Amino acid sequence: MATGGCLCGAVRYRITGPLRATSLCHCESCRRATGGPSLAWAIFGEDDVEITSGTLAVYESSPGVERGFCARCGTSLSYRRANRPGLFDVTTASLDDPEAFPPDKEIWIEERLSFVAPNPDLPQHAQFSTPSAPPGAGVL
Repeated sequence: MATGGCLCGAVRYRITGPLRATSLCHCESCRRATGGPSLAWAIFGEDDVEITSGTLAVYESSPGVERGFCARCGTSLSYRRANRPGLFDVTTASLDDPEAFPPDKEIWIEERLSFVAPNPDLPQHAQFSTPSAPPGAGVL
């Protein structure tokens, strides 16, 4: 089990299922959503993530994409895509123990900022790379 939450503590979550994948994303959308040069994600089954306190505010950043955040402090917390049913991404840095979920690949490297060095130990993907949805939920 893993736990996490926002900067102010208003939104907390608990994860009860297995990790599906991790990544470090360099896309423009993730950069703008967080104000950072990249964003690390940990991906779990949607049924394995529970908001235990507060309410996750949601912003549709593009058609079929919802980004969750704390309405009080603005911390970016989650990501869901309509064409990946059953999966729920949480921002790795919002986990109480982010070191337990290091990225295993870099994605959207074609949008990486010039001053951000690639990690030579991680596979590099030009665009998106995702795990399969849970059984019965459909796949990309």
